Parts: sequence; structure tokens; C-alpha cells
Amino acid sequence: MPKIRIYIDNKLEQNGFVELAKEQAHYLCNVMRQKQGDEISVFNAKDGEWQAAITAISKKNCSVQAKKQTRPQNDEPDIWLCFAPVKNAPINNLVQKATELGASRLIPVQTQRTVVSRVNTDRLRLIAIEAAEQSGRLTVPQIDEPVQLDKLLDRWGEDRGLILCDESGGGKPFAKALKDAKFNKYAIIIGPEGGFTQSEFEIMKNKPYVIGVGMGPRILRADTAAIVALASFMNILGDWDEQPNFVE
Repeated sequence: MPKIRIYIDNKLEQNGFVELAKEQAHYLCNVMRQKQGDEISVFNAKDGEWQAAITAISKKNCSVQAKKQTRPQNDEPDIWLCFAPVKNAPINNLVQKATELGASRLIPVQTQRTVVSRVNTDRLRLIAIEAAEQSGRLTVPQIDEPVQLDKLLDRWGEDRGLILCDESGGGKPFAKALKDAKFNKYAIIIGPEGGFTQSEFEIMKNKPYVIGVGMGPRILRADTAAIVALASFMNILGDWDEQPNFVE
């Protein structure tokens, strides 16, 4: 299987031609030194993954032709990550790792102690696309615009459990909390640097869909806690019992 993977928005079908974006053409031509006839893998989060041949390439333009489907589109865990934005480098790393771990939706949440007021969601989407390309997943997580915590809770669908990462020690151990929960789909919510306020904790804990979980005996940075929580979820209720199907 070709080692280079490119995410595209176009429909993929047998022998169909796709014109890649200028940035992708630059990457293939100038960075990866690809040439006409070389093969890459392409995916669009709908039609699976396809082996494609480069039919024309220059520094600013590149077109490929889909030859054969190498992986069908599969179902992935429907797990959201709601997080209070942190400073640039940590938030970039958080989005990258959350994508690699399989989060299906990323929701920046403004809380009383959130110190980052602006989030470049376009930049975060590019990071998520690159992480999806490199990690072998067939989808790219949806990235929402920031939302206030109270508005997020007001519009929450009660059929989705909300896993509240409680650094105060008030939650159950992660595995036990999920074993006792009765939801078919979940989201994780992580507080800001400094944690949720007491009033925010009380509001969330009174919601019937909120599941409080402990984060262990040590204090974790907000971005670390998000990665730990996602990894724990994937190990317990996610797809970590499956084998990779993209290796040769």
C-alpha cells in the first residue's frame, strides 16, 4: 500500500479523477518528490480509502486517478471531546493526539477560568487532517466553534453520557464508572488550567447524563488529562481490541 495518505473532499470512485488542493500539490511535488505515475492513498471520510495514481503534477497543481478501493469505510467510536482551550502549543498537541486516538468531534468550551479567548478552528482542522492522514484513520473529527459551558449543557442530548473528569477526587475510577453507565454514546469534558469552579461542578453533577470520573492520584495538565481520558475510554469501550487493517 502506498505510504503517502491524502485527505480530500471530493467523491471517490473507480477511475475517477480528483484535482488536489494547491497545498497538497506543493507537498507531493516539493516535499515528497512525487512524480507522474507514482501512487498514493486518498480518503474522504465517506468512501473508504483508495489507491490512486498521480496523472499530472507540478509545483502548484496535481491530479490523481482513483484505481481501487483498499479499505471500505468503517464505523468508528462516536466519542466527543469537550475541552477548555489552552495556550497554542498545548491545544495543537491536544487536537493532534485526540485525532490519533479516534475522537469523532472536538468542542472547545469557554468556562469561568478559561484564559484563552480566541481559537483558530481553521488551523485546528488542518492539524486534525494531518493527524488523520498520518494515523491511518478514515475520518477527520468535526471541530466546533467555541461555546460557553452553560449553552453546551442547555442543548445537550440526554442520550449521550458526558464523562466529567473530576480532578478533585470526587469521581469513581474510570473503568468502574463506565461499567456502571448505561449510555450507548459518550463525550468527555475536561476543565481549564485551574479546573472547573465549584459552581460549574455542581451544575454538571446535577445533570442526569453526567458521569464523574477520577483522574488518579496525580495532578495532570489539562491537555494531558484529555489524552489520558480518551485513551482510557478507547481501552474500555472503544476499538482498541481491533487490529490495524492498513499495514502491509
